[in-house]
Amino acid sequence: MSNNPYTALEARFRRHSALSGASAVLGWDQETMMPPGGAEARAEQMAVLDVLQHELLSDPAVEEELSEAEATVQALEPWQRANLREMRRVHTNETVAPAALVEARSRATSACVNAWREARKQDDFAAVSDKLSRVLDLTREYGQVKAEKLGCSLYDALIDSYEPGGSMAWIDPIFATLKVELPALMEKIFAHQAAGPKALQPEGPFPSERQKALGEKVMAALGFDFTHGRLDESAHPFTGGIPEDIRITTRYSEEDFTRALMGVIHETGHALYEHGLPEEWRGQPVGSSRGMVMHESQSLLMEMQACRSPAFYRFLAPLASDVLGKDGPALTPENLNRLGHRVSRGLIRVDADEVTYPLHVMLRYDLEKALLAGDLKVKDLPGAWREGMKASLGVEPKDDRDGCLQDIHWYHGSFGYFPTYTLGALAAAQLFKAAKDALPGLDGQIAGGNFAPLLSWLGETVHRKASSTLTNEILAEATGAELSADPFLAHLSERYL
Repeated sequence: MSNNPYTALEARFRRHSALSGASAVLGWDQETMMPPGGAEARAEQMAVLDVLQHELLSDPAVEEELSEAEATVQALEPWQRANLREMRRVHTNETVAPAALVEARSRATSACVNAWREARKQDDFAAVSDKLSRVLDLTREYGQVKAEKLGCSLYDALIDSYEPGGSMAWIDPIFATLKVELPALMEKIFAHQAAGPKALQPEGPFPSERQKALGEKVMAALGFDFTHGRLDESAHPFTGGIPEDIRITTRYSEEDFTRALMGVIHETGHALYEHGLPEEWRGQPVGSSRGMVMHESQSLLMEMQACRSPAFYRFLAPLASDVLGKDGPALTPENLNRLGHRVSRGLIRVDADEVTYPLHVMLRYDLEKALLAGDLKVKDLPGAWREGMKASLGVEPKDDRDGCLQDIHWYHGSFGYFPTYTLGALAAAQLFKAAKDALPGLDGQIAGGNFAPLLSWLGETVHRKASSTLTNEILAEATGAELSADPFLAHLSERYL
């Protein structure tokens, strides 16, 4: 170990990153390739890696090294100062709670997730209610400990785990604007949509191997480097691995090729961000992605902004016809555009369009704040959910499977995560508008399958910033303003009316 405390920290965090990366690749393998008989051994392998990571950062020497490095911070390069700040943040998150609380929370969430899977299958909220109450109590306890350390509110402390520096003071005004503007805009869009031509559904079957070939061609056009990643299949689409070795997954329906394709595009947006992080900062906290708002902005910029545009469908239509071996009026650019722009009142968040999606998220935001504050009891969650859906979207689930049991987040203890989805969508709209302003020929480039200028712009304005600064500062430098609902609302009006 070096005598220089900052250099020692860099070495320590580089080892931590390597262990984390190994765990990420093993996790991808577990979901895609591992035979069932390997589950027990894999669980042991990943547990050992988790323990080694925790030991590296919980070592008492780390606090001493951080304090010594912080005392001489002016001697460091600017990126190293940012790295030291991020090291402190990561260390705080890793060590803020006593080991007994961390263990109790881990056990409670594992038990709750297992119970949730069966409860959702059986539509039986009562079967998981007590376990969710236990998770909520422990999450509240963890949040309070972290809040005291950070000098913030309990909910802000939980948000910080997913979006560093995020807070209710930042989120609430933005969501208040959406709550006022979206319902009326949604009704106008429904009326406009009803007066237009109906979208035709392309007729399958679409064999999964052809869908994969189409997905890989679109990924390549977007800028995905197949020497540093691959596309596979899993039960739930995700992006895993490490920046040098990125693993994307999707799932296929032979009746509808667009669902898998848009999932691939979404995950490719995540992957392009990870691969675009600065190589010279790899293995250090400053070189990591900047929270879930920025990560979601990159996936949604590709999926919703660039690749649901009329320009993209001009590129996609002939390519899809060729690769899928299909033709006809359902595969014209105009019809694919209508399909991609369908707006509807739905019960399920993950199936929602970009117009109604924020209403799903804001309901969860309000409910989880009420749960954490003790204003809403877990036993009353199903009723509050139904009332909230009826008030915001005009639909009401007939069962809890399509209501408060549909998402895994709360049962996994992930309180404070939901807002990042919609904040990411807003950031995507703001960034894409700035990209179009900076790249006057962007629509024509997308129509020709040339995403290189867009990727280059994102690389300079977002990807290479990594965690050197906070989300709002990245947005302000890239777009001229901090995060706002206005570009998103303008985008919806332009696209759907």
